[in-house]
Amino acid sequence: MLTLPPFAKPLFRRLLPAAALVLLAGCAAPIPSGISDPYEAQNRAVHRGNVALDRSVVRPTSMVYGRTVPGPVRTGISNVASNLSLPAAVVNSLLQLRPGDAAQNTTRFLINTTIGLGGLLDPATPMGATQIETGFGETLHVWGVAEGNYVELPLIGPSTGRDAVGTVVDVALSPTVVLLRAERLRAAVGTGILSQLGRRFDRSNLVDPLLYESADSYAQSRQIYLDNRRFRLRRGADPDYFDPYEDPYDDPAAQ
Repeated sequence: MLTLPPFAKPLFRRLLPAAALVLLAGCAAPIPSGISDPYEAQNRAVHRGNVALDRSVVRPTSMVYGRTVPGPVRTGISNVASNLSLPAAVVNSLLQLRPGDAAQNTTRFLINTTIGLGGLLDPATPMGATQIETGFGETLHVWGVAEGNYVELPLIGPSTGRDAVGTVVDVALSPTVVLLRAERLRAAVGTGILSQLGRRFDRSNLVDPLLYESADSYAQSRQIYLDNRRFRLRRGADPDYFDPYEDPYDDPAAQ
């Protein structure tokens, strides 16, 4: 019998009616190969705004953060943000009827929260409890919800209709958001923002050419996102290409 971890019980009770849809859906939604982008004009306008924000705020801030904060400190902050995302991943794995994934992420969370000093360190990975990333967008996919149209969201970047809904649900119903008190929640959000700044700094040699040197950064980022997202939904090996917009500016609880 599967025993829910304490942090998952309140969320599971709230989402239990939706879990029944897993059985009704029967199988995961088919993964398309083409691009459905009927809102391209609006998406391109949002993309231009995202690039302008990156140029004026995000990139300069990430450069300052990356050059002034020592690497081990940045790694520790990213570890904490990653650890805070695990409870939501556990809930989504349960809704996807993947108890093995839920058990692995629960084990990782318990190890890193205890002997990993609240997630600052990552002893779970060398012990074999690697992180399995998932979210409500993948849960909807498992339930049979179609991908929907491509959309670029302000701050968040490339997405789809299904994943946009998943992002909202992940943030609203995350155990971190629901269970943490206000001051700890602010600290968790701050940790997530710093983690994303560190990621932007570490990947600047990949993001900068895409955004500022490619002939059509919108079309290129759209293709990279869709290819990478669909590959991940197939649960295959890691792709040999990089998605520069993967969960950017995401709340640390939303993974």
